[in-house]
Amino acid sequence: MNFYTQHHKHYCGIDLHARAMYVCILDQNGTKLVHKNLPTTPEAFLRVLAPYREDLVVGVECMFTWYWLADFCAKEGIAFVLGHALYMRAIQGGKAKNDKIDAQKIAVLLRGGMMPQAYVYPAEMRATRDLLRRRCHLARKRAELFAHLHNTNSQYNLPEIGKRLANKANREDVADHFPDPSVRKTIEVDVSLIDHYDKLLGEVELYLTRSAKTDDVQAFARLQSVPGIGQILALVLLYEIQDISRFPECKISSPIVGW
Repeated sequence: MNFYTQHHKHYCGIDLHARAMYVCILDQNGTKLVHKNLPTTPEAFLRVLAPYREDLVVGVECMFTWYWLADFCAKEGIAFVLGHALYMRAIQGGKAKNDKIDAQKIAVLLRGGMMPQAYVYPAEMRATRDLLRRRCHLARKRAELFAHLHNTNSQYNLPEIGKRLANKANREDVADHFPDPSVRKTIEVDVSLIDHYDKLLGEVELYLTRSAKTDDVQAFARLQSVPGIGQILALVLLYEIQDISRFPECKISSPIVGW
């Protein structure tokens, strides 16, 4: 785990939420200069930072709301640190916990060189990575429907279906395998949803493949040249790793090194 150890004149810890953020600013000596709740707007944030902009660092825990703040700090030339949520909980501890306390703890961690860092994923590829993760969610939902279909078959102790239902042609008459009309309707609903997920996943995967060829076509091609790595796994590696150089101790001897 890497810790943020750079020294600054001012340290800003933020407990960030969707509609509000609690801001605590400390100086080099640990004196509390600001400790207040603000709306999550760039204007309010800039106003409170204005007197302390010289040599300032902003820290926030890695929650789902950090994107806009990281991008705003980058635009304004403000040092930004994304705290690793799991390690921060282990370090902070304590029974008392609220927005005000958490904001001060983040500022204290920054000032003490004890802020565990998470990777600030670049904005230009971030949305595509999120779409890839959404694709994984859709694939799981599709798999759940297949499981429900087979479980229903077992529930009524019917003969094995005997077909690979991932193949669309094998699903066309699978509902006829179930004699009860209500059960048959349930299976028809499952099959209809699977067909819809197939269409959605095909569209998403086509979009992701085109994006990968735009973002880094050489890395995408190199990944797929590795035995056992297909298109989807190559997409996952490309967008989750993003930059292999951020793993300085990685010992890999494969064609993807130095992409």
